[in-house]
Amino acid sequence: MATSPLDLAPVLPVVVLHDASDAVPLARALVAGGLPAIEVTLRTPVALDAIRAIAGEVPDAVVGAGTVIAPQQVKESVAAGARFLVSPGWTDVLLQAMRESGVPFLPGVSTASEVVALLERGVTEMKFFPAEAAGGTAYLASLAGPLPQARFCPTGGIGAANAPEYLALPNVGCVGGTWMLPADALAARDWDRVERLAREASELSRLRLRPQV
Repeated sequence: MATSPLDLAPVLPVVVLHDASDAVPLARALVAGGLPAIEVTLRTPVALDAIRAIAGEVPDAVVGAGTVIAPQQVKESVAAGARFLVSPGWTDVLLQAMRESGVPFLPGVSTASEVVALLERGVTEMKFFPAEAAGGTAYLASLAGPLPQARFCPTGGIGAANAPEYLALPNVGCVGGTWMLPADALAARDWDRVERLAREASELSRLRLRPQV
């Protein structure tokens, strides 16, 4: 199977696009800034077109689909060129569809029971969502002891200030966020600013900080 999005960069940009024509220049800016893995969320009508454009025109990008909540979305996303899938939660039906897609996937969890259920099903890589609301670094640090085989991409409420605390945890492979995609920069199509913010995000320290308890 292809490389997991957990292992491509410390930050996974979470992109919401309203104009498909922005997809390629945005992706190029993120890649140039050192963030090759890009999650395009299926929250807008142009999402699949955006994934298709990035997959076809930005060869150094590893584009994935986020907010995947139905088997049909799995099929449509992979057909459009998505190379990984991310969901905010999971069911057995959705999990089966993602497993059968042939691409890496990160099903969403927010409780220890959900993590254990996925481990029972052979899944060890997950999205932790909504990260801050669900307990943040303290919660993830607590999971590392009894469930060390689980690895996470926490997303939700994470920015430049607290991302290093998450990345310092042994069970965190990367974090998801939008802070390198400020609304005013996207509105102005200021791709140079996006590239600069992406570069800062790609260089976030992974020094082992003392986990919160």
